[in-house]
Amino acid sequence: MLLTVENAHKSYGALAVTKGMSFSVEEGETLGILGPNGAGKTTLFNLISGDVSLDSGIVHFNGQNITTLAPFQRCQSGIGRSYQVPHPFGNMTVFENLITAACFGGQMSEPEAYDVAEEVMNSMGLTSLANQQAGSMTLLNRKRLELARALATRPKLLLLDEIAGGLTEPEAQELVTELKKIKAKGTTMIWIEHVVHALLSIADRLMVVNFGEKLADGEPMSVMNDPEVKRVYMGIEA
Repeated sequence: MLLTVENAHKSYGALAVTKGMSFSVEEGETLGILGPNGAGKTTLFNLISGDVSLDSGIVHFNGQNITTLAPFQRCQSGIGRSYQVPHPFGNMTVFENLITAACFGGQMSEPEAYDVAEEVMNSMGLTSLANQQAGSMTLLNRKRLELARALATRPKLLLLDEIAGGLTEPEAQELVTELKKIKAKGTTMIWIEHVVHALLSIADRLMVVNFGEKLADGEPMSVMNDPEVKRVYMGIEA
């Protein structure tokens, strides 16, 4: 397994956001995560990336216990992520954002970082915007840059947090096309998403969470047809 999360627990005061959650992801797999707002999905990503520390539990990645590693160390070990709200360096250009990701997140030399930045810009359709300040970009292009920055670190595991949110249908399809190319190169992905048809078009497995607990985990259509998933996530009574 590339990633294993064991008995992950996180509380804020009396509110338990994740309640002893356990799951694993195989190398090359794409795991889709669904759940109502407030179910603990983003907190789960924060626990994997190190943005938030576990109260109890263990995170193993690529054969290493990373539970106590800082976020930058997890990134350098091969975990890249995007955020629901893009977090570019707004006063830096697109190219500078990617160089920074490659040098510091991917620990590349400057010449290698330049080559990777150019490659990622081309694949994400950002070449014409190379010298534009990231803070002045449209939502779609900021989302493209958010994904591009994660890719510039050359991740073994890519965490995608509602990256299709706010996009039009054609834009979402463009995104899915790009993610399929990333998947074909062997990158392991975990994707939190509410645009269900986009998620179903690429996920090998679905996991549904509710109130910080795993509700269902398995083959995508079997999970979507689960009566409890229909009730909790789609509001359909069996």
